[in-house]
Amino acid sequence: MNGQDETLAFLGSRAAFMAAPGSAAVERIDTHGAVVFLHGDAALKIKRAVHYDYMDLSTPEQRRKMLQRELDLNAPAAPMIYHDLQPVTRGPDGALRIGGKGVALDWVLRMHRFAAKDELEAIAGRGALDDTLAEAIGRMVHGYHAAAPLRPGRGFELLGDILQELSRVFAGLGQGAPDITAWLSDAGAKLRDVAPLLDRRAKQGQVRRCHGDLHLRNIVVIEGRPVPFDALEFSEDLGTCDVLYDLAFLLMDLCHRGLSRAAARVLSTYLAAANGAQDHGLAALPLFLSVRAAIRAMVLLQTDAATAQPGRSGPEIAAYLREARAYLRPAPPRLVAIGGYSGTGKSLLAHALAPYLGPAPGAVVLSTDETRKIAPDLGPAAALPAKAYSDGARAAVYDRMLARAGVLIGAGHSVILDATWLDPARRRAAMALAARLHVPAAGLLLTAPPKVLRRRIKARRGDWSDADVAVLEGQLARGAGGADWTRIEAGGTPEATLAAARARLGNPPDGPNSDP
Repeated sequence: MNGQDETLAFLGSRAAFMAAPGSAAVERIDTHGAVVFLHGDAALKIKRAVHYDYMDLSTPEQRRKMLQRELDLNAPAAPMIYHDLQPVTRGPDGALRIGGKGVALDWVLRMHRFAAKDELEAIAGRGALDDTLAEAIGRMVHGYHAAAPLRPGRGFELLGDILQELSRVFAGLGQGAPDITAWLSDAGAKLRDVAPLLDRRAKQGQVRRCHGDLHLRNIVVIEGRPVPFDALEFSEDLGTCDVLYDLAFLLMDLCHRGLSRAAARVLSTYLAAANGAQDHGLAALPLFLSVRAAIRAMVLLQTDAATAQPGRSGPEIAAYLREARAYLRPAPPRLVAIGGYSGTGKSLLAHALAPYLGPAPGAVVLSTDETRKIAPDLGPAAALPAKAYSDGARAAVYDRMLARAGVLIGAGHSVILDATWLDPARRRAAMALAARLHVPAAGLLLTAPPKVLRRRIKARRGDWSDADVAVLEGQLARGAGGADWTRIEAGGTPEATLAAARARLGNPPDGPNSDP
């Protein structure tokens, strides 16, 4: 044996885990820069002895530094996963062991092994990444970014460096030169377009020491809560980025897996938690998504090379590169307002419709119910006092929602406005906003029999709306009006309501939007 072979063989044995001879075999997971060994409730991670342009792991000391940085970055957000760093040494008997006082032949990061079924990738794979979990993920990522250290940021230059690195790596691996050249040209042009925005955001504190590798494989649900792990540790330059660029990896990964509804829900929740602070930044999201897709293709190429399996990931690499190109051709924005009495299913329709409206991952949903509670940092179930529903407070909420809609549409993103819209003046204001911004607009007014509305309101649990049956009766007494908007019968199933809304909006019938 030579190099790391002996150490890898040892870590792949039961002896490394002090397990009984008859116990289950040790599982091994390989990536382009690391190997993880799993047994029982324990996990051992070692860095590969590799040297890429962007990551030098060629010596034991370099690998120790990277594992220590990984521990330091991840333990605050995931203390239940990360334990400590230990050397691999040779004992007096010549056998390798973890710990000890001898010379460190290599280093391992000791971690708690979580159940594979709780990884977000596995949850998504079995169709269990629902709206509630997507909302929790959006709030988690925003909280992670809010706590992340501010860094003197590079905006334009960081993305420029990444494009140069992608160009070098793809050229070196001989992968799809014409397609890569065309994509690099388009990405470079888009980068120049958004350069002033990126530099402005850097000055505004939107560049932080982020996770850096935030995709489905690096989030696990523990005790019902999404927990990020395995943050990018090998480069402070790459880990220090615009927070929306960090979020874009997760959004891109969801879209790549056909989960644009979840991606749209994550984005809307994240932006709501940011209370408008990130809205302007969506002008850079197509570029961020595109670069993330290209990086994923590059990593797959490198992993195939590192594991001596060239071509193994060819179809998926090609898919990522198609998506990277498509993200740079985003669908034009539009405004859709959904109104109706409480209980008509406005919010349900808004989130179901969002992934069908581009750009990727789908329209941002703004609701009066959520807008009321975001500023005081309340959850859906928190009931607001009566003064929060005074005429003045109600007008302020609508004004705030329309102001955010204007910013988002100006940044090139579609918006769905979820409110009762019972006041004709407010309906006119929504349509006037779209006219000023020169984007298509549609107003949908949902209707359903009063007995259906009463039943739905009584069945609500943990909803953003505070409306009860008494509020509904007041609405019914005043009437909805709305002859100026398209009426949609919403007394049936959510699927039927969605189909009717899509038909009225002229959406293609082939499935949710994810620009690729």
